Amino acid sequence: MASVKQRPDGVWRARYRGPDGREYSKHAKLKRDAQAWLDDAIGAMKAGTWVDPSTSKMTVGEWLDKWTAGYAGNKAGTVKSAAVHVKLIREKFGTRQVRTLRPSDVKEWMAELSQKYARSYVYAIHRRLHQVLEDAVHDGVLTRNPVSRRTSPPTPLQRPYVATTEQVWALYDALPKEYRSMVLLGAFAGLRAGEMAALTRDDVDWDGHSITVSAQHDDEDLKSDASAGTIPVPAELTTMLQGDAGVRMIVPGVFGRGVTAWQLNRVWSDTRGGVKGLPEGFRIHDLRHYFASLLIAAGLDIKVVQTRMRHASPVVTLRTYGHLWPDTDDTSRAAVAAVLGARKSPQGADPEGSLEDSAD
Repeated sequence: MASVKQRPDGVWRARYRGPDGREYSKHAKLKRDAQAWLDDAIGAMKAGTWVDPSTSKMTVGEWLDKWTAGYAGNKAGTVKSAAVHVKLIREKFGTRQVRTLRPSDVKEWMAELSQKYARSYVYAIHRRLHQVLEDAVHDGVLTRNPVSRRTSPPTPLQRPYVATTEQVWALYDALPKEYRSMVLLGAFAGLRAGEMAALTRDDVDWDGHSITVSAQHDDEDLKSDASAGTIPVPAELTTMLQGDAGVRMIVPGVFGRGVTAWQLNRVWSDTRGGVKGLPEGFRIHDLRHYFASLLIAAGLDIKVVQTRMRHASPVVTLRTYGHLWPDTDDTSRAAVAAVLGARKSPQGADPEGSLEDSAD
């Protein structure tokens, strides 16, 4: 239904029914103005570029307010991380109308950010902008997302530093006894700092030799649903943990009442500088890279490593540690050669063959 009709007062009224089933109208003194508005709307519907007129002038800042309110239902850490990105997006595009954003604007901004921040951080902001505007498309505010692979900055190179075994034990020996378990938990079970701070004696199966991760310090949510789980560990590790554990907490701290992730990081920064060869800024979290390298060197497949690292997806595991899996020409040759070598010669055939026979 689309029409342009003159009302008794002489004003022209154009109206149509949008793709959402609702009726839209506009009044104009001149018929040609009403008709032009209607033609634009019908053309947009045919081209698939129609948006609700009530949101067509919405600014990025207004959309971010709406988006943030809907995103608040996620985990606290996730919301906090998003808020940092949203602040940067608002500073750059807040006063712009959402529909005026172009891919060239995004590419120009990514280039600006690359002069200030690390490649991985710029990439994270690009992903957040894509998420925000993709939701705008879903909500009918935009017809297409200007953020895509074409506007993306270079994918960050994830080649984490893997400490040597000697460095791991040097860290263990250098830490105060009340904090040494953080090395065991990180390097040999893959726990994160917040998980270490929350780990109690009840979370360790001393006879079955496993560690159950279910929380972070201060009852914060785990990084993802995949972060919760039970990690099998050797008896040697549970024995060492028992020797260093407190009455209740596995990492007891100086006063035996447990620690926060902040305290762990403070003690860690005071200690790591004394270990030769570690890069500047080597984190507690980087002990997880050592744990992953152990599993991969032992020949475990991608699914097992993902499970032990408690990654949400094997894509995360491959993106971070894919370069650690052996991939040489000799390996692929050996795989094919094994099949070829196992083939039995056809019955009655001479396996050696004969040049003379073949010449006859």
